[in-house]
Amino acid sequence: MNSEFNEVVYLKVNPDVAEAVRKQEFASGLEHYKKVGRAQGRPTDYAMAVTELRQVLLERERHIAELSQAVQAMQNSTSWRLTRPVRAVGGLVSKLRRAWQIASSVSRRYGGWGGTARMAFGLFRREGVAGLRRGLMVVKTRSDSFDRNDYQAWLQRYATLTDESREAMRNKMAGFALQPLVSVLMPVYNAPVEFLSQAIDSVRSQLYPNWELCIADDASTDPRVRALLEAAAAQDSRIKIDFRAANGHISRASNSALALAQGEFVALFDHDDLLTEHALYWIVEAINRNPEAGLIYSDEDKVDATNRRYDPYFKSKLNYELLLAHNMICHLGVYRTALVRSLGGFRSEFDGAQDYDLALRVIEKLEPAQVVHVPHVLYHWRAIAGSTALGAGEKNYAAVAGRRAVAEHLARKGLAAEVTEAPEARAQNRVRFACPTPQPLVSIIIPTKDRADLLEMCLNSLQAKTSYSNYEVIIVDNGSVEPATQALFDRLKAPRFKVVRDDSPFNYSALNNRAARLARGELLCLMNNDIEILTPDWLEEMVSFAWREDVGCVGARLWYPDGRLQHGGCVIGVGGIAGHSHKYLPKGHVGYFARAVLHQSFSAVTAACLLVRRSTFEQMGGLDEQLVVAFNDVDFCLRVQAAGYRNVWTPYAEMNHHESASRGEEDSPEKIARFKREIDFVKARWGDDLLNDPTYSPNLTLDSEDFSYAWPPRVHSC
Repeated sequence: MNSEFNEVVYLKVNPDVAEAVRKQEFASGLEHYKKVGRAQGRPTDYAMAVTELRQVLLERERHIAELSQAVQAMQNSTSWRLTRPVRAVGGLVSKLRRAWQIASSVSRRYGGWGGTARMAFGLFRREGVAGLRRGLMVVKTRSDSFDRNDYQAWLQRYATLTDESREAMRNKMAGFALQPLVSVLMPVYNAPVEFLSQAIDSVRSQLYPNWELCIADDASTDPRVRALLEAAAAQDSRIKIDFRAANGHISRASNSALALAQGEFVALFDHDDLLTEHALYWIVEAINRNPEAGLIYSDEDKVDATNRRYDPYFKSKLNYELLLAHNMICHLGVYRTALVRSLGGFRSEFDGAQDYDLALRVIEKLEPAQVVHVPHVLYHWRAIAGSTALGAGEKNYAAVAGRRAVAEHLARKGLAAEVTEAPEARAQNRVRFACPTPQPLVSIIIPTKDRADLLEMCLNSLQAKTSYSNYEVIIVDNGSVEPATQALFDRLKAPRFKVVRDDSPFNYSALNNRAARLARGELLCLMNNDIEILTPDWLEEMVSFAWREDVGCVGARLWYPDGRLQHGGCVIGVGGIAGHSHKYLPKGHVGYFARAVLHQSFSAVTAACLLVRRSTFEQMGGLDEQLVVAFNDVDFCLRVQAAGYRNVWTPYAEMNHHESASRGEEDSPEKIARFKREIDFVKARWGDDLLNDPTYSPNLTLDSEDFSYAWPPRVHSC
């Protein structure tokens, strides 16, 4: 049972909303949140109101210090002193206007000036002036006018190198125990000379000096290309060039560049792209932290013809199911040279997706810990005509080659599967793993109490829209008293249905654990009584993932009845504990880099519909019964993940979720106290893991579920 909207807490942290409800301007806090509060970024729980304050506003102090230095330098200038009288009046007016805007925003959010004063005093008492500064930053980043996806502002604040940061990196490099030679492989064919020149310059500008640039010109017909390459090699002895006699296309040219390489690692680099100045620094820093690394990859963004940066792909750690859907390694990819050579280098039959094919073959030879993600943008992908950076349609053959690469990879692993284009994301992949035969028995466990209308809808949809034949349904009746419910139970004559009476006090974990002991299936499906099946092959889809030995829990794509996404996997840390990926995203939208429509790993999935092998469930000891209502699914999934399994979410098992329609609000002192205990329990058990979800990026926010940028990112800067 996942974390839910809490009416009482929402009204407590938003006293102006409570007043509006009291005046009957809104029927409830939930109505306010749906109509107004969500768009305003209103806090919905205490964890969100405190944890995110601390994270986001810690950066505010650092930014203030930087501004103070700049202001001091400006104030020491002659022009500043001469224009002081003019500025005095205008500056005062501007400051007063801005102060009033901020103060008004704070006042509206915290229930008037009295609520604002209480909030400010509480922050000051706990954290002093720094807490007040952080509080102001939270207000700013959550205001309607603040664009959390303003990449230019984000870059300026968090990803702009200074003389001080360069010096810090040089000092750290001096202490590296490992300083390997990195061979940058660059196949070239008739590249626009302006962009080719910039590409070479970006390598020569690296802070890390121990590199070589291995260029293979694939028989370019533009004489300016050869002239530029020869001039570059004459200027820097670290640049090596092989002028190929005949055009052989990208893979053969890349192999020619590989033949020139003498480095311990090779970095793949296209002829019109750019490396950031600190790209190889971060790669070698990662190698020093992970000496056994065989593949290191980074975040990336795009640049247009004017070098304007945009569209950053902030990646997670290796996410195998997502890698099958698209090449999440891509740029910048750095590989151990000996391993690449042992695999035969690049394969020409996969031209257009030769790097994807290489990544898949390399990963087959590595342990997960040997694949290292660097959460910094180190690569700028040039988006011009003919480049797949501009759009998937630029090179359709590359998408076809990519699907073949995935299919061959799965075949080498002995996994029966079909690879097709993802139905909702062009040039992305869907993998259909073969469902085991004979079909293993699935035990679907549904706790319920009255609300016969909901349960009947759920059961009718199960019977009418489930093509998988080998399943049983265990209905756990937790104290129903309504005649309609008993009448429904009396109508359940099919042998696959079993009703089990359990009159113990409600404990979601205990109800499921007891039912699991009665279940006969090799697979257990935990399901809410307010689920409505939409796709007939939902169970085949989920079983095909769950039956794999390296997979733990499998979750489904759940929709609100109005067509907005309710569950697209769980992101750990959002709101303090966990939130739902892309929650409220309208149907037809693909989300951040298509992550709302592609199968992938998540640290957790909701138990509103969760499939797991019985053996794994028993290995974990079932759900933790100390978590009576909230976060029991999150905790269970985290334990499964810690045991070495991957939890998978698939968008191809779809259902409507009439969320928590059968449960009351958390509106009593006892329920509020229990909810807080469960929050404290999860935080005590998982600690900093709640801030470091391996299936999510530290450059993306924990403030909301929409994959917007983190202000500030949760990464170290040097």
